[in-house]
Amino acid sequence: MLGEYDFTKKVTVLTGDRPTGALHLGHYAGSIRERVRLQDTGAECFVMVADAQAYTDNIDDTRKVGEAIPQVVADYIGCGIDPDRTTVFLQSAIPELAELTLLYMNMTTVSRLERNPTISAEKKLRGYGEFERDFPSGFLCYPVAQAADITGFKATHVPVGEDQLPMIELAQETARKVNRAAARDVLPEPLAVLSTTGRLPGIDGKAKASKSLGNAIHLLDTDAEIERKVMLMFTDPDHLTVAQPGKVEGNVVFSYLDAFHADKEEVSVLKDHYRRGGLGDVKLKRLLANTLVDLVRPIRERREEAISDSARIEDILRKGSAAARERVAAVIDEVRNGLGVFRLR
Repeated sequence: MLGEYDFTKKVTVLTGDRPTGALHLGHYAGSIRERVRLQDTGAECFVMVADAQAYTDNIDDTRKVGEAIPQVVADYIGCGIDPDRTTVFLQSAIPELAELTLLYMNMTTVSRLERNPTISAEKKLRGYGEFERDFPSGFLCYPVAQAADITGFKATHVPVGEDQLPMIELAQETARKVNRAAARDVLPEPLAVLSTTGRLPGIDGKAKASKSLGNAIHLLDTDAEIERKVMLMFTDPDHLTVAQPGKVEGNVVFSYLDAFHADKEEVSVLKDHYRRGGLGDVKLKRLLANTLVDLVRPIRERREEAISDSARIEDILRKGSAAARERVAAVIDEVRNGLGVFRLR
């Protein structure tokens, strides 16, 4: 299931984000900085603004999705994604992905979708309840759409967080079903490549950093806002005085230092000191605040320049979507032929 990049062979990478608000450090650590690295490796990179997926639980607020689309593209540019080397496209501009989703829905049972642990977790996060079935059918079926997105580009590698592994498993199953029906290898089975950072927690220590939970540091946050959020971070509730030994495990400040502080040896020394006692939370938070300000400030400045040029953002999406559609159109022809789907000539 898990794969590394083998650059002796063709590597095609697909990643994406739902446009429901500005992106945050969880997105950056989990996937975006890996996308930037891949630009320099010779991999074929596609980055999707997943607006169609965003509607699965935002159909009552479509304006929010539309307003977030240029914000997400600006975040990409701010982080260093180069549209000349990475194809940035809009999911809804590729109707072939919707057709591929429809074909795959007929290969996927409802029980298979309901067993998906990511769906169960997302249901709880959105307050649907463990056994409540009063939620959009599109929400239940979005793993099928993700399988269509991945296989539609013949992606060989998909950088994901561990919580997204069930999605990759479904894409692998779908590719196998298409290949069996065609009696030949039409689609590659995509490999999940886990981030070395792992899931970034929210500043409150609960769940993961999330736009909807309001517990994230965003890529557009000012220096002062970053500092304010760091000072609110959950540490060790039993670490009441500087002299007391503290727990590193579950300590959000150390999770962020692990993810973003460049000097890993310094972080290791700080962990030992904290466990022994004699190291205060405020000192650690100041170090982290400085680290994050230095990281986010240039990203924010580049994204501010990008968001001020709406014509450029539209041009990036228009050109990227045209290239992406051409790619998916060729792949869906192979899938239709492999499945023996009738087509009117």
